[in-house]
Amino acid sequence: MTDASSSRTASAQPPRSSRDKLLDSAIACFDEHGLSGMTIEQIRRHANSSVGSMYHHFGNREGLIAALFLQLLDDQMAWSRAEIDAATTPRQTVRALIHGYLDWVTHHPVEARFMYAARSEVATSSSAGSLKEKNKQRFGPLLAVLKAGVESGDIRSLPRETFASLLVGPSENYCRAWLSDRVSGAPVDHTDVFVEAAWRAISTSPID
Repeated sequence: MTDASSSRTASAQPPRSSRDKLLDSAIACFDEHGLSGMTIEQIRRHANSSVGSMYHHFGNREGLIAALFLQLLDDQMAWSRAEIDAATTPRQTVRALIHGYLDWVTHHPVEARFMYAARSEVATSSSAGSLKEKNKQRFGPLLAVLKAGVESGDIRSLPRETFASLLVGPSENYCRAWLSDRVSGAPVDHTDVFVEAAWRAISTSPID
């Protein structure tokens, strides 16, 4: 997987484990063949790994896809964690969430395509519980800020399950369009547009 420390040289990176090499190869094979065309044998060959190692780490193809998806979700959360932690107001928190998401997709287009393609499969797999827990970690700090904002009167009182769609839904829709070459502007370049739209959707006083 890639991370925010992209300026580090390859020689400074620790050796990749066999598990990480298989995950890296899965992304490469997905990029070439798509999710439905990606096979265990292709990934094994690309990683120069044994069948035994593949099944030891992941059990089967479903397990590999889920492991890759959850690892990328961790990478995505880590990408924006410092910005989210530094936010001191609800609006700053919303901006940190949206900017981090748009920035990660802009810098990781292949990984983002994989996550969009694999999401429903992982959500209905044996790893569904792990995905649910990851999403709690992802949105937990945001929901706490939003709850405080509702109590202070800055945020509208809305059904809890609607916040993610209101905040990230438009950004996600644009990212999908960009990844399929239907729009040309990089997602991160439109951060201000999507932050303003999200804030207007949840704020009681959207205009500063």
